[in-house]
Amino acid sequence: MSGVVSNATPLIYLAKIGKIDLLRKVFKEVFIPEEVKVEAVDEGKKLGEKDAYIIEKAINDGWLKVLTVVPIDVPVKLERGEIAVLSLAKSLGVKEVLIDEVSARTVARLLGLIPRGTIFILLKALEIKEIDFNEFLKCLGELVNQGFRLREEIYLEAIRKAGRIVKEP
Repeated sequence: MSGVVSNATPLIYLAKIGKIDLLRKVFKEVFIPEEVKVEAVDEGKKLGEKDAYIIEKAINDGWLKVLTVVPIDVPVKLERGEIAVLSLAKSLGVKEVLIDEVSARTVARLLGLIPRGTIFILLKALEIKEIDFNEFLKCLGELVNQGFRLREEIYLEAIRKAGRIVKEP
């Protein structure tokens, strides 16, 4: 099966910067476990977060699909949502997972999955010309302004990769 299974963080931050639609454009099919929906939508709405309503709209529009899953055993202590993302990917046969947390990315690799992050989505969107270089830089800055934690070396590497994408024929 193609598509991707997403954790809450990429959804929340892409919604915060008004770019959640890039998920659909990059991956076509986007799945989330019920636990992620609860975290990103239900809990977000209780806190009055605008991004929760944006994510809920994507679910209601039908391109962000919520599924239930039986959790698998993982070798490291992870959050419930992270375990659910990995479990759902394994049960659907989806290879890629959107997950930003380092420990969950490590477990994803151990399970034979390919972990991708929020920055990857922006780079892929640049590659398929959904955004241009200036918009990429703006999105990166907005993510940081919204509280997205990004080490300086990762930030700089993202800009270097974006520069290479733009220069490729």
